[in-house]
Amino acid sequence: MSTPRTPVPAVEPLPRGLVTLADHEAHARTHLDANAWAYFSGGAADEITLRANCAAWDNLQLLPRVLRPLSGAHTQVQLLGRTLAHPMLVAPMAWQTLAHADGELAMAHAAAAQAAGLVLSTQASLPLDAVAQAFGAYPERGPLWFQLYMQAGRSFTRDLALRAQDAGYEALVLTVDAPVSGSRDRERRAGFVLPQGIASVNLAGAPAPTSPLDAAATWADVEWLCSLTRLPVILKGVLHPDDAREAARMGVAALVVSNHGGRVLDTTIATARALPAISDAVGPGLPLLVDGGIRRGTDVFKALAMGASAVLVGRPCLWGLANAGAVGVAHVLRLLRDEFEMALLLCGCREPAAISRDMVIANAMDSHL
Repeated sequence: MSTPRTPVPAVEPLPRGLVTLADHEAHARTHLDANAWAYFSGGAADEITLRANCAAWDNLQLLPRVLRPLSGAHTQVQLLGRTLAHPMLVAPMAWQTLAHADGELAMAHAAAAQAAGLVLSTQASLPLDAVAQAFGAYPERGPLWFQLYMQAGRSFTRDLALRAQDAGYEALVLTVDAPVSGSRDRERRAGFVLPQGIASVNLAGAPAPTSPLDAAATWADVEWLCSLTRLPVILKGVLHPDDAREAARMGVAALVVSNHGGRVLDTTIATARALPAISDAVGPGLPLLVDGGIRRGTDVFKALAMGASAVLVGRPCLWGLANAGAVGVAHVLRLLRDEFEMALLLCGCREPAAISRDMVIANAMDSHL
C-alpha cells in the first residue's frame, strides 16, 4: 500500500508593493486578526528585548573591502557536515495554522523550494511526519531539524525525539531558555486564546505536569538526550559564555544564540551583542547559529562576521505566510538571500568563508568587535 502524498499548498498571488521584510510585516498586520497578531508579534513585558534585537543589528556598521576578485562568488556554507546553498534556516514557531490554513506545510514547501533549512516546533499545529514528507520532496532542500521542549514525562520526550528521528529529521534542537512562559502583556491585553481546531498535535497524549517546573531541562537532561538518539543535539537559547563552554564540554553539536525572540525574559541581552562573546568562548570548533531581529541580508552578513555559521529567521516568515501562504514565505526568504548575496559582494567577499570580524564595527567611532 502506497503512502499518501502530502498535499501541495495552493499558489496564491503575492500582494503588490512587498519589496522588503518590513513591507511584509506591515501588510500582515492588516491581514491577521487581533488575536493572532498579538501572539505572533508580541514579546515579554515591556518588549525592550524585542526591540533591542532589531536595533542591535542596525547599530552594527559594515566596513567593506574593495578591489578584491569576485569571480565564482557563491553563498554556500558548511554546517554539521552538509554544504548549504546559503546560511538561512526557518526558526521554530508554534501554531502556524493561526497565520494561514496551510500552516507548517506551506512553510516547509517554501523553505525547501528556497533551499533553506527548516526547524519544526514541538508546538506545530500539523503532524511532524507530514511536514517532513513535504520538506523531503525537494532534492535541493536545506537541513530539517526538530525543535524539542522537554516534557513532564521523560518517556514521552524520548518517544517524541525518536518519532522525529524516524520521520527523517536530521537534528534535535533542544530549547533551554524557557522553563516557564514569559509575561506577555500584549497577549493578555488582547485576550489571546487558541482558536478551536488549532492545537499542538504532536503533543497529543503528553502527561500533564504536576508543577510548572516539572519539564524544566537541566544539564543532566542534555546528557540523557544525547545518549538516546543518533541525531546531533543542538541547544537553543544560550546567551552566557559560561553556558556555551559547558555545552561544548558536553559534546553538543551546535548552539543557537537566542533570547527566544524577546518572548520570554525581557531586558535580556540582544543576540547580536551576545554572539561575539559566545564565539570567543567556544572558538571555531562548535558551530553557532543566531536568531532574533534578522530583517535584512546585511544582518545575515553581520552575524557571520561575528562567528555564526548560519541564522534562523522567525517572524518575517510568519508575515509572509499570512500574506500569501507558501508564496509569501518563499518571497521573504528570497529577499533575504538576494540581499545577503549583494552584501557579500559589496563587502568584497567571494564567499561567506571570506567574511571576517573586522568588517563589522559597533558604530563609526568604536573599535572593531
